[in-house]
Amino acid sequence: MKSKLDFIIPNWPVPANVKALQTMRTGGFSLAPYDSLNFGSHVNDNPQHVAQNRQLLSRYLPSEPVWLNQVHGIHVADATNTNCVPDADASFTTHKNVVCVTMTADCLPLLLCDEAGSAVAAVHAGWRGLCDGIIEATVAKLPVKPANLMAWLGPAIGPNAFEVGGEVREQFIAKDKKSESAFKPHGDKWLGDIYQIAKQRLINLGVTQIYGGQENNQKFCTYTDKERFFSFRRDGDTGRMATLIWLA
Repeated sequence: MKSKLDFIIPNWPVPANVKALQTMRTGGFSLAPYDSLNFGSHVNDNPQHVAQNRQLLSRYLPSEPVWLNQVHGIHVADATNTNCVPDADASFTTHKNVVCVTMTADCLPLLLCDEAGSAVAAVHAGWRGLCDGIIEATVAKLPVKPANLMAWLGPAIGPNAFEVGGEVREQFIAKDKKSESAFKPHGDKWLGDIYQIAKQRLINLGVTQIYGGQENNQKFCTYTDKERFFSFRRDGDTGRMATLIWLA
């Protein structure tokens, strides 16, 4: 266990009062197959280890994150007025020191904030939620114009690893014809680019300031980057990373 955690700090031109962190899988207490910085309390990890990992994280935050029970839906919680663990796949706030968080292990974590630094949100965009409109639902909750928003896309399964059946592809195309360009044939299956789909959905809404999703001109891929990231599709039993944002 490390005394100091390694983070990815989102690289996007946010106001100074907007703070964000992306955790990786290293530096915590959890044992295999959750090794080692697992924040998921729902994955059969030792609850004490999860609590210790969350305590480590708390050193870097102004308050306890508003953890969600993510259900691959499109409900968006108001993190400021939440006293329990809501069934939701996104949260937002306009208040200082309220920490929005999403947990992922292949699904797309997406952060939003406005140019004035007055509102932030964290979104869990699994393929079902992405298809059904979790991004749209979150943007609709924010009290700012979409044109004034910017987005950061965190580590998710990459376009060369996200294999789906034709029925998944058809669901996306039924929602937005432009999604067709995000899929390429792979035997009798398809490879899908959830980063491309997320960008298409954001642009449809008028959110054109989009950052992240890659390093060194290569898209993040939780599936292939085993050293840094958890991946449910790769490992099955595994931990969850946290993507966090708040207003200071």
